[in-house]
Amino acid sequence: MPRNVVSNAELAMRVDTSDEWIVERTGIRQRYIAGEGETTGSLAIEAARAALADAGIEGRSIDLIVLATATPDNTFPATATKVQHALGCNGGMAFDVAAVCSGFLYALATADSMLRTGMARRAVVIGAETFSRILDWEDRTTCVLFGDGAGAIVLEATEVADDGPGVLATQLHADGAQHDLLYVDGGPSTTQTVGHVRMKGREVFRHAVVNLAEVLGEVIDGAGLSVADIDWVVPHQANARILDATSRKLGISPDKVIYTVDRHANTSAASVPLAFDVARKDGRIKQGDLVMFEAMGGGFTWGASLVRM
Repeated sequence: MPRNVVSNAELAMRVDTSDEWIVERTGIRQRYIAGEGETTGSLAIEAARAALADAGIEGRSIDLIVLATATPDNTFPATATKVQHALGCNGGMAFDVAAVCSGFLYALATADSMLRTGMARRAVVIGAETFSRILDWEDRTTCVLFGDGAGAIVLEATEVADDGPGVLATQLHADGAQHDLLYVDGGPSTTQTVGHVRMKGREVFRHAVVNLAEVLGEVIDGAGLSVADIDWVVPHQANARILDATSRKLGISPDKVIYTVDRHANTSAASVPLAFDVARKDGRIKQGDLVMFEAMGGGFTWGASLVRM
């Protein structure tokens, strides 16, 4: 996470809002905002190093880096190549994936597929964002929602038992017809500027609840399991209301849903790995648990992935 923590009360000093307004509508109480010298790349590097240390693996053994981000350091080259160089694993594959808040799931599925086909043996999958750099700080409906951060996991191709760890099932979707509900009004091919986040919140909420409940059901059915079999759901941390509504629609107990939106806000592609990290470190997610990742973002893109720890 960036060094700078910004509470709702601090944000209310520069934006026409209040702590009560933000908490009631989103569940967010604070967010981390990148400062001078902190970029998507620098946060991604630190997250990758932490993941490698946690796995007890040296960086030079990694032959694939997939970095999900909507806020790269540069238009090109891919921010993943910066991470690759910093980790000392030059010569393998490194590229970015752009699927906004669903980006980590798209990156996870991409890396999983490449490991299964033998194109790589060890991968680092990263979600990293500095969304604060593309926010309109005069728009209280969007600027209060987002934060910055990065999370990473290490994947390794290895033979396991049928009930062993690994990615069990994944479903990904997109619907470009919904582009104008959540987007950034800029880009090198159109305005040659970065632009700002624009969102029609009510419509996004409605689509999110329906799409996420459906894709979670698809993954559970595809794995031959039931909702009761899932130990934990690690969702994209967009809004507490979306998390609650999705769990109710699918019939999953709120006690099984990992919530970090209150402390991290919406960190886009970084939110799923950040929430996963919190739940692993505090002991809730344990070896052998069935964990469901899910997310939806601009595009629209959405998906879910079931993992056994």
